[in-house]
Amino acid sequence: MIRGIHHTAISTGNFDRLVAFYCDLLGAVAVAPPGDISGEAFDAVVDLRQAKARVVMLRLGNAFIELFEYANPAGKIGDPNRPVSDHGLTHICFDVTDLSAEYERLKAAGVHFHCAPQPMMGGRSWTTYARDPDGNVIEFQEVLNPKSRFALTS
Repeated sequence: MIRGIHHTAISTGNFDRLVAFYCDLLGAVAVAPPGDISGEAFDAVVDLRQAKARVVMLRLGNAFIELFEYANPAGKIGDPNRPVSDHGLTHICFDVTDLSAEYERLKAAGVHFHCAPQPMMGGRSWTTYARDPDGNVIEFQEVLNPKSRFALTS
C-alpha cells in the first residue's frame, strides 16, 4: 500500500551550495551527515555503472529532500531556466504560513521569484514559484483554511 510521498531527490553540480540553500535559508535539517554512496546495489538502483555520489537526506517539515552530487558519472548541467511546461518534474511545493513574510525574507536573501504571491483555488490559497540556486522550481504555498482538504496536518 502506498502511504504517501517520502522525499524528492535533486542532483546538483554544487553540493555545498544546494545544502546551504535548503538548510540555511529554508530551514531543512540533515537527518544524517552527508556521505558517499557507491557499490553494486547503488549501480543497480540508479541504472549506472560504477556510480559514485555524495548524498544527504534533509528533513523539512513533513517531508524529505535528498541531494546528490555525482562524482561518477559526472552529471550534465541542467537548464536553470527550464520552463515548467517541459516534461518531467515541474516543481517541489513547500507548505508555509505567512507567505507574504516568507516571500519578503527569501526575496531579500536573493531568491529569484517568478512573481509575487498570487491567489489560487478561488482564493483558498496563495502561491508563488521561485528557483533554487540550480534553477529547480520550488513553490511556496499557504493554504488559508486549516480544515481544507489541501491543508497539511501535523
